[in-house]
Amino acid sequence: MGRDAGQIQTVARAVLGPAFRLLWKVTTEGLEHVPATGGVIIAPNHVAAIDSFFVPLVLPRRITYVGKAEYLDDWKTKYLFPAMGMIPIDRSGGSASAAALDAAAGVLERGELFGIYPEGTRTRDGKLHRGHTGVARLALRTNSPIVPTAVIGTDLVQPVDSTIPKFFQRVHIRFGRPVEVERYLDRPDDRMVLRQITDEVMFEIAALSGQEYVDTYATSSTPAAAPDREQVVVPAPAPAPAPAETVVVASAAADPADVAAVVAEHGDDGVARKSSTAVLQSRPFDLDLELASA
Repeated sequence: MGRDAGQIQTVARAVLGPAFRLLWKVTTEGLEHVPATGGVIIAPNHVAAIDSFFVPLVLPRRITYVGKAEYLDDWKTKYLFPAMGMIPIDRSGGSASAAALDAAAGVLERGELFGIYPEGTRTRDGKLHRGHTGVARLALRTNSPIVPTAVIGTDLVQPVDSTIPKFFQRVHIRFGRPVEVERYLDRPDDRMVLRQITDEVMFEIAALSGQEYVDTYATSSTPAAAPDREQVVVPAPAPAPAPAETVVVASAAADPADVAAVVAEHGDDGVARKSSTAVLQSRPFDLDLELASA
């Protein structure tokens, strides 16, 4: 299943890449942090459904994603999403989910890129939410580095519940330094380790995106369970003279979430969203620093 996914991605990149650059101003930063070879997990924040198109189009290597099996029920996405690199996961669990997760591991073991959204679904309030530990489980299973990734501006390209994208918006994608898991390989089932790795990834995403971090799952309307240890508050980078924001890094509380949890359904929670484009205004970057264009 994993090998069949993404069979037209190279063609799509060649065809859609120039169109996306024409319709949107797309820039990238930190592509040098994506290893040129070997299995690598790309872990982005998720602010719009169209993220799954922008990220593959700016990467120099083919990438495979997991996605909801329900996409295969819609004729508009039944063939397009798998062809673009999506592996469907049956969220009802059982052998279907296990097969999809095995396929995800197979992608990494073949030395390819695999994309997974640690939050599990799109944010509807613009904040960065607590990550599920599936990304850490997959990394430990395959000894693959995790590249924290920030997608900025796509929430204005495709606002929540909109179907038609808005053109000529600015989109910027930042790739951070890989989070290595080799030192934890002897503890693949230790929930404390899984939470520690996941929180490290989420902290890096917050630093890259400038989003406010909240210690609740994106699919939950109630606060996450209280951690076993006191939380550590770490200031997130912010330009002077604006006051520094803070990012709460969740402690290593036990968390049984697995990889299937990262494709949980999202619902309309009615919370007002904060545009990630505000990040571009508060965290300017210099285009003269030879940012690689998509």
